[in-house]
Amino acid sequence: MSDKNSKYLAFSGIPTFWRTPQSRDINGVDIVVMGVPFDCGVSNRSGARLGALAIRQMSLHTGNFCHPWDFDIKDRLNIVDYGDVGMSVGGNTTNYMIEDTYQHALNIFSRGARLFTLGGDHTIPYGLVRAAKERFGKIALVHFDSHQDSLDGENGNAIFHGTFTHDLAAEGTVDAAHSTQVFIRTDMPNEHGYNILYAKDTFYMEPSEVARKIRENAGDLPVYITFDVDGIDPAYTPGTGTPVPGGPSTAYVREVLRHLEGLNVIGGDIVEVAPQYDAGEITSLAAGVIAGDIIQLMGRSILSSR
Repeated sequence: MSDKNSKYLAFSGIPTFWRTPQSRDINGVDIVVMGVPFDCGVSNRSGARLGALAIRQMSLHTGNFCHPWDFDIKDRLNIVDYGDVGMSVGGNTTNYMIEDTYQHALNIFSRGARLFTLGGDHTIPYGLVRAAKERFGKIALVHFDSHQDSLDGENGNAIFHGTFTHDLAAEGTVDAAHSTQVFIRTDMPNEHGYNILYAKDTFYMEPSEVARKIRENAGDLPVYITFDVDGIDPAYTPGTGTPVPGGPSTAYVREVLRHLEGLNVIGGDIVEVAPQYDAGEITSLAAGVIAGDIIQLMGRSILSSR
């Protein structure tokens, strides 16, 4: 096989995300991809600490094609894989992860790059979104999930993957009134007034209509997209810690994301991939293409601002 076609061999090469260079030199970089292999915050099945590795491996395949996007953002912007942060053993692993991810994210944002993070469980947005707020101001959160994750973290004393939306809104990092939680199909408090699109209601909506509501809610605020793979139906993403039946297909979700083009997406993450529960790597595959879609949105936001 010729060298020009060797990039299509997903079983070879160093598994950085999309085969981008691994570097912590972010001068002149447009988008940084970072891993946070953390799952100390789970309430059901563990294993999301292996998610970033699985998504990177699958990205060697998913990164070969940019369909349905009209151009490949890799060809126009400088993207690097930053490696992993937030790892620790022993006591206070959650506090360490939050502070370490915050410091790295703040450095990345302050250098003018945007950030996409591979989790990890849904505790990881704490430091990431706080850093985004320091750089861009109050954030509109677009939260794809089957759960609202809106329990009270009790000022840091009860943090786990079910508390971040409550806590980030309570401290003023996230503007809940301009934020949207999408494909929800469980019941939790909504003390701060997030806009909720329940999965049962989206069944009767076109993806473009779901996207329109998200865009209207966000307005002109900078947007952070956090994507829990259990937002998708477990028929398509079985490899996750807290699956909930009754969600959309991967194809439907991708169409929603495609219709979000035009939002000022300054950061994002994908979380809760637990590969040991996967079937034929379909969860990692879904996470790989969805991560790519969010990065495509982020890149187009960068290009439109130039």
